[in-house]
Amino acid sequence: MTPGTLITLAPTGAESAKADVPALPVTVDEVVATARDCQAIGAAVIHLHVRGEDTRPTLDLGRCREVVQAVREATDLVVQISSGGAVTDPFDQRLAVLDVEPDAASLTLGTVNFGRDVFSNPWDLIVELHTQMQQRGIVPEYEVFDLGQLATLQRLLDKHGAPHGGRVHVDLVMGVPGGMPGTTQALAACLPLLPQGSTFAATGVGRTSLPVMLAALSAGGHLRVGMEDTLTYAPGEPVRDNAQLVARAAGLARIAQRPPLTTAEARAFLGIDNRTTVEAAP
Repeated sequence: MTPGTLITLAPTGAESAKADVPALPVTVDEVVATARDCQAIGAAVIHLHVRGEDTRPTLDLGRCREVVQAVREATDLVVQISSGGAVTDPFDQRLAVLDVEPDAASLTLGTVNFGRDVFSNPWDLIVELHTQMQQRGIVPEYEVFDLGQLATLQRLLDKHGAPHGGRVHVDLVMGVPGGMPGTTQALAACLPLLPQGSTFAATGVGRTSLPVMLAALSAGGHLRVGMEDTLTYAPGEPVRDNAQLVARAAGLARIAQRPPLTTAEARAFLGIDNRTTVEAAP
């Protein structure tokens, strides 16, 4: 069991509209302020979905570079960009976000129903993301929405080798309508299928956030929290801001006697190279 807890902040996502959730950070300044506040409370990684000037999700590389650079200038957080984007984004644009040279990037290991939509992740896209991250020195976080995707991960590692940095780190995304439920039983079913020597975090979507956090901590896992995944802090109580969710996760980690990892500890844990600047677009 890792003596500390890696806390990843997922502040925005691609699903909620700013008009419906005014506290959602979507501007560059809002994302930076959120990142700074949440690092101070215990977050070590930020998982970024980028929004444009119109507040809608975007994979525009200029905007992505701007957000990544701004977060790096203001914090020491590990910057992890989403290669999932929105469920409607084309594969070539999802691959292109690696050009902004993040520290890490998400890599989803299979296609899954996502409410009424389909989040498509065919094998060839998985392989391309994995091998490009190896070549570019980007550390993947393997996103798992259902049990069979762990078999895909083992197949990927067997055929194409270990990720950059050597750490196989998995995020179990639980409670998505169409994916595995956010229950202790589902989390426990995943654990025997994790690759040998790997580590895991868990994300509980919606009302599953708290039970998934407790189950993950009890099993030696790590945590991802944020307004991408959860907009209700308690029944009938909307989330005030991302810092409120990080503070709860950090408090639970301390109760479990596995306090939050610092950003330096997180980089060592994940095998992330120190990278402080993003090259401007040509």
